[in-house]
Amino acid sequence: MQTYHSTFTLAHHLLHRIDFQPETFSDGDLLWLPHHADLPHFGKKRRIEHLAGRIAAAYALQPFGLKAIPGIGEQRQPLWPEGIFGSISHSGKRAIAAVSRKPVGIDIEHIFSSQLAAEVATQIASPAEIFRLQTSGLPFAIALTLAFSAKESVYKAFSSQAEPCPGFAAAEMTAIDENALCLRLAPAFSARLAGKEISVAYEIEGDEVVTCTVTPL
Repeated sequence: MQTYHSTFTLAHHLLHRIDFQPETFSDGDLLWLPHHADLPHFGKKRRIEHLAGRIAAAYALQPFGLKAIPGIGEQRQPLWPEGIFGSISHSGKRAIAAVSRKPVGIDIEHIFSSQLAAEVATQIASPAEIFRLQTSGLPFAIALTLAFSAKESVYKAFSSQAEPCPGFAAAEMTAIDENALCLRLAPAFSARLAGKEISVAYEIEGDEVVTCTVTPL
């Protein structure tokens, strides 16, 4: 599969981006993955996205002196080397990955259409959150996409400590500005992490948004 690798920085993390051409994919490309035998039950689109995400992850691990490709856990989560935290996301023809010594979560999303935002708003955000998004100064569809993506990033960063299927109400967006969102975890996310506030930086590029949990300095 033809791919193009590039990097950018967000929230003090170096994110590795893979732009790929799905039409150039063949199943033989999967042989590069040590766990390729675990993928036959994936649909073609899922196999392509999985491969692109693992390529991004392999690049992200190299600065840590690691030549590794994350396997697949019981919950389909990436299995990172010991002492390493990482996150992978993909949207359309792009995959991104980040690696850190501390929990990190990233997400990339295509910006919701105005119609879709109106349809799903109450599934993603509470009335108080919707008000904050409506008064953020951003178009509502973009702001809602950011809230959705930020919650995804937070879940990825702390999924190992979260309750099963915590849902969007388990993290409340308490603030949003031109650089970041702030989310507060509820007991439904994790009894131990309840009340923890997490900053999530974001970047808007074209018709996509990228979010990344902020690593404490």
